[in-house]
Amino acid sequence: MATSILSIGQSALAAAQVGISTTGHNIANAATPGFNRQVVVQGAAQPQNYGFGFMGQGTEISTVKRIYSEFLGSQVRTAQTTKSGLDSYYAQIKQIDNMLADPASGLSPALQDFFSGVQEMSSNPSSVPARQAALSSAESLASSFQSMAARLDEIEQGVNSQITSSVSVINSYAKQIAQLNDAIGRAQGASGQPANDLLDQRDQLILDLNKEIRATVVKQGDGGYNVFIGNGQPLVVGVNAFSLTTTTSPTEPERIEVAYQSPNGPVIVGESSLGGGKLGGVLEFRSQTLEPAQQALDDLAIGLATTFNAQHRLGQGLDGNLGGDFFVVPTAEAGASGFAVAITDPRQIAAAAPILAEATSTNSGTGAISPGAVDADYLLSPLSAPISLAFSEGPPEVLSGFPAGQDVTVTVNGTSTVILAGDPVPYTSGATISFGGISFTLSGAPADTDTFTVGPNTGGVGDNRNALLLGALQTANTLNGGTTTYQGAYSQIVSEIGNKARELEVTSSAAGNLLSEANLSLQSESGVNLDEEATNLLRYQQAYQAAGKVMQIASEMFDVLLSLG
Repeated sequence: MATSILSIGQSALAAAQVGISTTGHNIANAATPGFNRQVVVQGAAQPQNYGFGFMGQGTEISTVKRIYSEFLGSQVRTAQTTKSGLDSYYAQIKQIDNMLADPASGLSPALQDFFSGVQEMSSNPSSVPARQAALSSAESLASSFQSMAARLDEIEQGVNSQITSSVSVINSYAKQIAQLNDAIGRAQGASGQPANDLLDQRDQLILDLNKEIRATVVKQGDGGYNVFIGNGQPLVVGVNAFSLTTTTSPTEPERIEVAYQSPNGPVIVGESSLGGGKLGGVLEFRSQTLEPAQQALDDLAIGLATTFNAQHRLGQGLDGNLGGDFFVVPTAEAGASGFAVAITDPRQIAAAAPILAEATSTNSGTGAISPGAVDADYLLSPLSAPISLAFSEGPPEVLSGFPAGQDVTVTVNGTSTVILAGDPVPYTSGATISFGGISFTLSGAPADTDTFTVGPNTGGVGDNRNALLLGALQTANTLNGGTTTYQGAYSQIVSEIGNKARELEVTSSAAGNLLSEANLSLQSESGVNLDEEATNLLRYQQAYQAAGKVMQIASEMFDVLLSLG
């Protein structure tokens, strides 16, 4: 009987030792990331029948259990990958938002300064210093486009670097998870007991993986984890890890794509299937914000250069030559970075109109003619010499002297009538008359045989008609199919980026709250409570002391038996 009591005391002592060790392990790892508290699962040992009844044989430890909720763990992983993706997106878009909306160095002040320079030049078109000032403001505008494009390119290169880095981290996690699958399988297969600390390490790696990319875990019957990303692409299957890699886009060499490493070379994975986590956030930022912003800036640069050039070509410079291109129109490859000023001589700025229409000084009637304007058709056959239009009071009242072979359009109150070449052109006061890209308005009551001259604008150094038209482009709806101005198009870019940045800021904050709540729920069940562990420590200490007392009594009883012998 003394031997039985000693055995019972030994089992109690051993159980208390395991309890103290487990409690100490919990306390030691209270701050270890991913650690889940462990508890001792013990039960009564198999009792023995002594005839008069079954007597207990002490206690035995069945296992050391890890307190972990796979459901709560899955919620934390989902919240984590969402939060990481939003944070990554927001950190990137904030750079563009700050750059575009900068009131001092953004494109908006450069546009305003440029058109201010054009308008100041129009008030004194013969002044070379005024022209030089306009040219300098144009150079500043070009510099703003170029620097902004360069900054977006830098951000794009940063995105490429982050993609490469994230892929490397993902591969590292996949390899470690596969190794832990192997280690856990061997450990649990040999002992039949859960490898708690190895399981914690694997779950922490899964959580860390979800910080990089959304990953789905499928638990296998042997305790192994199969991990999938995207639309079901395997990353870890049992003890095997599959590697991601990066490759250049076949259509855009400067663009880095995520791909699977296969025996036949990299196979590009669609961006839409790689959501969540830092990698997903960066990829979404690139496709949803960065590239559209680059394209919008390119479109603005091309649109501004094209429309401004079109008007500039309809004027003439101080030397009487027709205006050429004011800006270099960027190519599709260069975009905004290729936006530049095409002229270097301020005298080449085409502030004047190339034609001048005026009434002959000897006219006796009250007929008046506007100075005239031209459109792109004029460039096909510019006037080389003046033409003289004569008025005949008829009846009917008509004009003659138009160039042979050219139709004439007469517009009265918005209604246009085409007069075929050679036919009499009726006169109506206030009508706009157009031919060969030239248009002017006649009004008043000309006298019979009064004439009006339309010819090249020789000596028009003080003429500002084209400069005024160039300045008017600032508020003209020239872009997006004639629906918005230059400033409007840029403001739309700024607004879209700003709204998206604010949206991400709000949703990221909400995702952070959700992650905190999920973590709290998991920690309330799986985390180490130091107060609770301190209580357990005292409990197991007392149990250890009591077990020791039992063994002492058993020893004394055994000594009594020996003394009787």
